[in-house]
Amino acid sequence: MTHLTLQLLLAHIIGDFLIQPGSWVKDKEDKKHKSVYLLWHIVIHAFALAFLLQFDLVYWKGFLTLIISHYVIDVIKLNLQTHKTKRFLFFVDQFAHLLVIALVVQWYTSYTFNLSAALSDQSLLLIISLLTTTVVSSIFMKVIITKWELEEDPNSASLEEAGKYIGILERLFVFGFIIMNQWQAIGFLLAAKSVFRFGDLSKAKDRKLTEYILIGTLLSFGFAILTGLAYNYFLGMINE
Repeated sequence: MTHLTLQLLLAHIIGDFLIQPGSWVKDKEDKKHKSVYLLWHIVIHAFALAFLLQFDLVYWKGFLTLIISHYVIDVIKLNLQTHKTKRFLFFVDQFAHLLVIALVVQWYTSYTFNLSAALSDQSLLLIISLLTTTVVSSIFMKVIITKWELEEDPNSASLEEAGKYIGILERLFVFGFIIMNQWQAIGFLLAAKSVFRFGDLSKAKDRKLTEYILIGTLLSFGFAILTGLAYNYFLGMINE
């Protein structure tokens, strides 16, 4: 089962990511199912699959299923895609391809999905910790910081909601470093952020902005550290 899964996943990665230039993607988005590069895309998938499966005729049904379904899924995505739905449909498209791969593997290996293992205490604790680190912490920080919220500069060239995503990513990094017991990496991350922020603060010469950024940074790191420590503590209790 594992070997077949890895073969099919590698073929998918080669076809969808490794050998698909941006010009092909643009042509497919413009011409949709009429694009010649859509056919080339499917041919590359077919060759990668055939090669990795060592041209074994035992897998011919799975081969045809993957190739036909890949074409159908791509055509549906291209015809439904708009500028607003592009990102969402990208993830839906990838999920659909992975689902078909899982079904083909099930066809040949007859594995069973153990839901109880997926919802074990360890898995639930990790899910809760990740949600706390990302979503819950963001809401808590927003409630706390609104006391000192500064007016946004209409001339600012900042990306939309960039601060929110930067905060989520930095907390995920801190959480990951803690559960791996890499405390020194947290210091490196904090130092790196300080270097990037130094330019903004030196230009602004605004004490309020400096204090606002400092409070936000300390809250963000603090929530991530507390969540990481709590995760390690409760994981130890579960594993006893």
